[in-house]
Amino acid sequence: MSHHAATVPGSTWVARWAGVLLCLAVAAIHVVDQGGITATRDPHYIGVAYHVLEIAAVVAAVSLIVGLVRLGWLLAAMVAVGPLLGYVLSRGPGLPDYSDDVGNWTEPLGLVSLAVEGALLLLSIPLFMRSLRRRT
Repeated sequence: MSHHAATVPGSTWVARWAGVLLCLAVAAIHVVDQGGITATRDPHYIGVAYHVLEIAAVVAAVSLIVGLVRLGWLLAAMVAVGPLLGYVLSRGPGLPDYSDDVGNWTEPLGLVSLAVEGALLLLSIPLFMRSLRRRT
């Protein structure tokens, strides 16, 4: 067995699968919020952002599954930060041509989304940093 075929510790697999599930949960929440996979939110740039987020979440999950952990954790962190920032901006000052959610801080799906994204962020940042310290 070469040094490249070393086994991955069980805790790493658990963390990676947790990351996979959290990424897929972020994607699923946003598909539900936009009204389905083929639906698009208005204004157009919000709809595009939802689709980009969903694709990035799936790519992050696949990256973690296939062992591209550095890329996977980086994408996972971005999948967490993007909607967290969008939530704050859309409920706080509002976004251009989108003021429907201003002040709507307690929307149930939004709160679930915050919890999932927060957990993903807390998981992905330290593991991404750890992946930078490892020589691969």
